[in-house]
Amino acid sequence: MFCYTDGIDGSLLRVCKAVLRLGRIASDCYEATMNEGDQNIDFAAISARLLNRRAELRTLLDSTQDSREPVELDQSKVGRLSRMDALQGQAMALESERRRTAELQRIEAALKRLDGGDYGYCIKCDEEIAPARLELDPAVATCIRCAGGGQF
Repeated sequence: MFCYTDGIDGSLLRVCKAVLRLGRIASDCYEATMNEGDQNIDFAAISARLLNRRAELRTLLDSTQDSREPVELDQSKVGRLSRMDALQGQAMALESERRRTAELQRIEAALKRLDGGDYGYCIKCDEEIAPARLELDPAVATCIRCAGGGQF
């Protein structure tokens, strides 16, 4: 690791090094916490959570269809500022739709892993995903190490 130390007095340098050590220790503790524990997963509860969230997202996608419609550009009907507001609202609705669609895809993939018996295992390294991580996000597909790019 590169560290620029020219012009830093000794006490400040010691503090910086201590902070870096604490950061590494905290990272190690977080990884250990997220990877510990038995694979005691209530698959029925996970499935119910995923199905409920999928239904909620589908309802939201259906209810926001109007806000994603093309904006009327006829100046005789709507003023310039109103059109700008409508365009901004449309852009936000389209981004929300994109995020909801991506989450729906993650949920569908998790449900397929549940049906196939692969749920709870990392799709990259095939190691168990910590129950605490699955509890936080039941659609998660990777362990904490793979999700961090192996930087732990």
